[in-house]
Amino acid sequence: MRSLTLVPATLFLILFSLKTVAADIEETVQACAACHGDQGIPIDTTIPVIWGQLEGYLYIQLRDYKNGARKNAIMTQIASTLERKEMFDIAAYFAAKPWPDLQQPRASASDANRAATADSSIGCTGCHLEKYQGTGTAPRLAGQSEAYLLKNMEDFASGGRGNNPGMTSLMKATGAGDFPSLAAYLAGL
Repeated sequence: MRSLTLVPATLFLILFSLKTVAADIEETVQACAACHGDQGIPIDTTIPVIWGQLEGYLYIQLRDYKNGARKNAIMTQIASTLERKEMFDIAAYFAAKPWPDLQQPRASASDANRAATADSSIGCTGCHLEKYQGTGTAPRLAGQSEAYLLKNMEDFASGGRGNNPGMTSLMKATGAGDFPSLAAYLAGL
C-alpha cells in the first residue's frame, strides 16, 4: 500500500522536473531565434535551418564551434558558454521541431541533371541518404537554404570549413561549377 502513495509523489516530482527543464531550455534557445528565426526560418539565407535538423548533427556542430574546429565568431562565442549537457539539450530541442518550408523553387531540369551527375560521382546519398534527409550525424540537406548550401560547399572546398575532412575531400573532388546546381537542387527538394 505504501508504494501506491509514493507513485503520485514520484510522478509529481518527475513532471515538476521536466517542466523546469523545459522552461530552462525554452529560455536557453530564445537567443537562437535572433538569427535562426522564431519559426525556424533564418533571418538571412546564409544562416542554416536548425529546426528539424538531426540531433546528432546539431550536437556535433555546437561541440565543434566550442572547441574551435568549426569557425564562426557568433556561434563560437555562444557555444563557448555551453556545457555538454546543454548542447545535447539544445540539439534535442531543435531536432524535435518541424522542418520549415522556405518556399524555395525546384531546381531547373538543367540544374537537377547536373546535380545528379555530380552526386553519382561523389556519392552524397551514401551519407545523406536517397532523399537527402540525412541520418545520425550527416545533416539533412533537402530544403536547406540554397545560399547556405552553396557557401558551405565552397567553404569545404577551400578548407575554410575544416570540421569534416571527408566533406573537404569530396568538395575538392567536385567541380566548383557543380556547386550552384547541387545547391539549387537540394534547396528545392
